[in-house]
Formats: sequence, C-alpha cells, structure tokens
Amino acid sequence: MSLTTPGSPSPMERALELARKARDEDEVPVGAVVLKDGAVIGTGYNRREQDQDPLAHAEIMAIREAATKLGSWRLEGCDLFVTLEPCPMCLAACQQSRVSRVVYGATDPKGGALSLGYRVHEDARTHHRFQVEEALDPRCGAILSEFFRNKRQRSTSG
Repeated sequence: MSLTTPGSPSPMERALELARKARDEDEVPVGAVVLKDGAVIGTGYNRREQDQDPLAHAEIMAIREAATKLGSWRLEGCDLFVTLEPCPMCLAACQQSRVSRVVYGATDPKGGALSLGYRVHEDARTHHRFQVEEALDPRCGAILSEFFRNKRQRSTSG
C-alpha cells in the first residue's frame, strides 16, 4: 500500500492522474482513488470501451481493488475520491460497499446521482449512510470538457 505523505500527490491529484490515463486510452476521463487510514488501497479509471463492460466505471474499479486488498467487501473507514460526481449506480455501489465518505471534483448535471436527486447516501431506509462532499476542482471539469470537445471536433471533421 502506498501511503499519502507530504510531497506526494493528494488523493484528488492522484484521481486526476488516473483520469488522464483514461483520456489517453480514449475513455471518458474519470479517475477514482480509495483511501483507508491515509493509504491508497484502490484505484480505478473508466474502462467501459476497452472492457466492453457497462459497469467498468472508475469508482467500481477502485472499489473492487480496495475490497480485494482488504479481503472484505466492507469498506468501512474508507474514503473514495473521484473526479466526477458519481452516477446513481456508483453512488449505490458506495452505499453497498459501506464506504465512509465520497469526495468528488466536478458535478455532472445530466448523469450525477446528486444532481439528479438520488440521495441514497443519506436515506434512512438503507442499512448504511455516508458523507458526500463536493470539492470542486476546475481541473476535473476541464479534462472532461476538453475530451468531449475533441470528440465532437473529430466527428465533424472526419
């Protein structure tokens, strides 16, 4: 496990590095990092196109890796940092995996769970509630805007 130490990238900076990797592989640039006690225990980036898997979102990939490293599906005490507001599926995965906190860097008005009104993280009818924090980072939105702008330009010029 790699510890976050002074001078090392913050969790959101690490998630941005993963988003850039996704972009470089022509995937929607979203990255995610799971931390427990300051240690990175899971990372992921979008791989839906490469894997032809509708579930291969950054958050799911990071949660799976973290669960494998812990040897448990319960990620209690873990924080998930993600560059884009989680979709309803990913927010539900956070609830199911029992993460303690989700921090995201850009809102997603058309696909983000919170933007769409899904607030499973605070629903008293569920077994687990957790914190969700919006930590807007202009770099998180910029990488997505640039990616889709380039996609549109390629489709109109080709």
